[in-house]
Amino acid sequence: MLFLLVPLLAALSSQEGIVEPVSFYLRQTSSFHNHSWMHLGSGWLGELQTHSWNSSSGTIIFLYPWSRGNISNKEWMDLERLYQSYFIEHQGFYLSQLMFKDPFDIQMAAGCERYSGKGFLGLKHVAIQGHDFVSFQNQTWSPSPKGGIKAQKACNILNLNQVLTHMAHRLLSDTCPRFTLGLLDAGKAHLQRQVKPEAWLSSGSSPGPGHLLLVCHVSGFYPKPVWVMWMQGDQEQQGTQRGDILPNGDGTWHLRATLDVAAGEAAGLACRVKHSSLGGQDLVLYWAPHRSLGLVLLAVIVALALLTGLGFWFRKRW
Repeated sequence: MLFLLVPLLAALSSQEGIVEPVSFYLRQTSSFHNHSWMHLGSGWLGELQTHSWNSSSGTIIFLYPWSRGNISNKEWMDLERLYQSYFIEHQGFYLSQLMFKDPFDIQMAAGCERYSGKGFLGLKHVAIQGHDFVSFQNQTWSPSPKGGIKAQKACNILNLNQVLTHMAHRLLSDTCPRFTLGLLDAGKAHLQRQVKPEAWLSSGSSPGPGHLLLVCHVSGFYPKPVWVMWMQGDQEQQGTQRGDILPNGDGTWHLRATLDVAAGEAAGLACRVKHSSLGGQDLVLYWAPHRSLGLVLLAVIVALALLTGLGFWFRKRW
C-alpha cells in the first residue's frame, strides 16, 4: 500500500529528551464500485490520528480538543469546502479523463514533514490499486515509473492546470507547515505526556524438544520509543527477538520480546525495559521456572489427604 511507502514520521528530540512528531499528513482512500463512490479520509500527526472525515455530512471531525490547532474557524470551513470540491473533481478526472473502469481504488497521502530540523517538505502521492501512480512536489506532477501511459497522461493534464498546481503548492508549503506547528503547540500536553509501561513474563509455544520460548510482554507505555532486552546479569542476550511496536486503543503502545533457550539455561535470565517515563530506573523482571504439572498435582493430593485425616481425627475425638 502507498501509505507504507510514504514517510509519515520525523522526530525531533528536545533538550528534555521528549520526542515529538513533526509531520502532518492527510490519508484518503476512494473506491469506485457498482458505479458509486465511497470516500474515507483521516489526518495524522506523526503516528497519531487527529482527524477523520464524515463523508455523509462532508465535515471534518476533530478527535481531540486540540485538533483544531490555531487556525480560525473560517480557514477550517474553507478547507472543508476545498476537500469536498476535491472529491467531486477527482471523481470526474479519473473516470472521464483517464477512463478507469469500475471497480478501482485510489489511495492518496498529502502533507508536510520537517527535514534536517530546518524546514518543511510538502509531498503528495497518489496510488491506484495499491501501486504508485503519480506524485506532486516543487509545483510539478511526476508519473511513477510503474504508472504507465495513464500516469504520464495524468501528469500532462495536471501540470497544465496552473490554478490547481499553485493551490496545491500553497497548501503543502505554507498552510500545512503552519498548521502542523500550531497543532504541536496546542497538543503539547498530550504529546509530551509520559505513561509508564507494565510488563509481565510468560512462556510461548515450545520451539523444539528441550527448549523454552521466554516471552516478555510490555504494554501501556507512551511515548513510543522503548528498549526491551533479555539479559543474563549484565550480558545482553543477542538471541532476543523483538516484535513490532503496536498501538493500543488508548493511544499507548505495546510489544513483546522473545528468547529461545535450552530448558536448563533459563535460570537467572531477566527481561529489562528502558523507557523515558521510568526516570532512569529500569524495569527488570526475573524468569521463575514453572513447576511441573506432576509436582503441582502431588502437592494437591497430599493436601487433600491431610485434610481428610484431620476430618476423621476430629470426628473420632468428638
